[in-house]
Amino acid sequence: MISDYYKNLRKSIGNSLLLIPAVACVVHDSDGRLLLQRKQDGTWSLPAGAIELGESPEKAARRELKEETGLEAATLTLASSFGGSRFRHTYPNGDKVEYCVFLFRCGETRIASSLLDSETVRLEYFDEDSMPDLAVSFPKEILFSNSPIPDA
Repeated sequence: MISDYYKNLRKSIGNSLLLIPAVACVVHDSDGRLLLQRKQDGTWSLPAGAIELGESPEKAARRELKEETGLEAATLTLASSFGGSRFRHTYPNGDKVEYCVFLFRCGETRIASSLLDSETVRLEYFDEDSMPDLAVSFPKEILFSNSPIPDA
């Protein structure tokens, strides 16, 4: 769901390319499979979203994780950061974005809520060989690794 801040920016710039600071969460089950979110537009994504005004990346990651999956993480570890043209995406409505993403690994998750935001159609765990393509792709080696990858 888009915040009033981004709605107001879009009123000014239309569909033009917008740089957005964002977070994404890596959650694994006990078998090492990765949690992915099927969105309303049919794409697959990590639990992720924009950082709002006044929000730290960690706070944004915790908020997005809970809103999109109903989970809370006991620990969050910054795994890496990503950006540049490889992280551009055009939404079905034509809005163009380029994300600067803080990627967090979530440890010891627990169910905190059964209410999910309207973006989430389905949640499913995947192993590395069976996961679908993501709307905004991340290197598989970092999604399925426990160590950070410097300068990704």
